[in-house]
Amino acid sequence: MKRKWHIRRRVLVTLIGLTCAVLLVVALAFNLTMRAYTRSRVSAQLTTISASAALERRGDPWEHEGGKPFDERPDRMIGTRGNAIVLDANGMLCLDLHGDDTAGAELAAYFQAHGLTGGVKDEVISLDSGSYAVSVEADPVEEGRFLVVYVDVTSLTALTDQINLMLLIVILAAILLSVFLSRLFARSFAQPVQRLSAFAEEIGGGDLTPRTFQFLDLEFEALADSMNRMAAELRAAKQKQETFFQNVSHELRTPLTSIRGNAEGIVYGVMEPQRAAKVILSESDQLGGMVEDILYLSRMGRAAPEGKADPLDLRELLSLCVSEQRAEADRRGVRFDFDFDEAPVLLPIREPDAQRLFGNLISNAIRYAESRVHLVCRSTDGAVCVQVSDDGPGISPDDLPHVFERFYKGKGGKHGIGLAIAQSVAETYHGRLTARNDGGAVFEARFPSPSQE
Repeated sequence: MKRKWHIRRRVLVTLIGLTCAVLLVVALAFNLTMRAYTRSRVSAQLTTISASAALERRGDPWEHEGGKPFDERPDRMIGTRGNAIVLDANGMLCLDLHGDDTAGAELAAYFQAHGLTGGVKDEVISLDSGSYAVSVEADPVEEGRFLVVYVDVTSLTALTDQINLMLLIVILAAILLSVFLSRLFARSFAQPVQRLSAFAEEIGGGDLTPRTFQFLDLEFEALADSMNRMAAELRAAKQKQETFFQNVSHELRTPLTSIRGNAEGIVYGVMEPQRAAKVILSESDQLGGMVEDILYLSRMGRAAPEGKADPLDLRELLSLCVSEQRAEADRRGVRFDFDFDEAPVLLPIREPDAQRLFGNLISNAIRYAESRVHLVCRSTDGAVCVQVSDDGPGISPDDLPHVFERFYKGKGGKHGIGLAIAQSVAETYHGRLTARNDGGAVFEARFPSPSQE
């Protein structure tokens, strides 16, 4: 399982790691550059000193070098003066050509202790008096002796050590600064997260009251706004559910009371059994329809329609829906007017879904119509359009924005889910269901033409 860290520790490790990595790279680059520079300049100076010392050993140090001895040409130097001594094979000091007597004596003692051979090239030797870059070659005058030339690099070594010490101090200071900044940054990150986490827990506990937050980071502000919107939506959904349960309880109470009353009438012999049984059957059908609507609405939107929908002629489907509700329309004295295209109006849709959609619209129109329900079915402008309108009082301005909301029950409504089902079906098939007033209520379902999908 992956180890989890606190934000403060993660920020601390990141800042310290990044700071140390950058400064270590700088220190390494400085030391490598300084080392290469020192080596190249010292090597060049030792070569020049060796050549000049050899000329001097031969007795003519000026003729070939511009008339100046090697230790008086500052263009050859890097801040130190060139030195040369002659040692025998045992390291004994034979001749001190130029340089400090102490350094020459220490070098002689060093080679006496470690042995002396030719071929030493640009080697740095640390002695009591300082650090020296040394080259050794055979003496050009006397066989068996060695010419040792050296340059004092103590100041360069000391400068490099001082700069490295400063870099170390800078690294330690950067680490301390990283600790301080990490605590500051982690706090600025952790506090908003903790406050939003507490808000989320309150939402989970049922407290859906919006909160006001002031954050410095836009991302946290956006998250807080999203959580407030979520809380508002949950509060609205909760209110709708409470309203729905109140409406359903009322709707269930009426048929259940009727069923119970007729059943008791049969038991106690105070009602004619066949008539009471018809009432019980009718009320049971109403209850079953209500339960079926609730189950159907819960399934809509959770999954796409199963299988490929075959094109249906909506003219025939609307006629079928009218036939199924003809008895209720006749009971209310409502007639139907049809305005259909002569050619088939095809739409790929499952027949049960289409019956739910248009059956609910027609049932709703019958409920509010004074005497007429008008049906329009056309295919035009690259779309399939179905209108169901009535000559009733229309939709209240207060109810119009909410007619498709789940569990919203307007004046004279049944359960508050019929139009919600209709809209869910329309959206499932990429359509759009709208409502408006034009004399009476007008519901229009518009779908993309099959050729446009």
